[in-house]
Amino acid sequence: MPRTSAAAGTAATAALPASFEQAMEELEQLVARMEAGELPLEASVAAYKRGSELVKFCAAQLEKVDSQVRLLEGDMLKPFQASDAGAGDD
Repeated sequence: MPRTSAAAGTAATAALPASFEQAMEELEQLVARMEAGELPLEASVAAYKRGSELVKFCAAQLEKVDSQVRLLEGDMLKPFQASDAGAGDD
């Protein structure tokens, strides 16, 4: 019956996660199961595929947030320099 539960688990998790945090949690669980050697070969391949999808989702979310921060900060976003710490331009 592990074959049925693996198929059910794959079908249940096929949708994109609702948030970055959920994606990371699912990815951590997949990695832990794979590293522990709990999965048969077929399930490992499915887990690897799902992990790849989650990594892409997380990368897209991070890129989206980075773009939003750059937009909000405008050209104020620049590398920090130690000499800037003492400057009080307010």
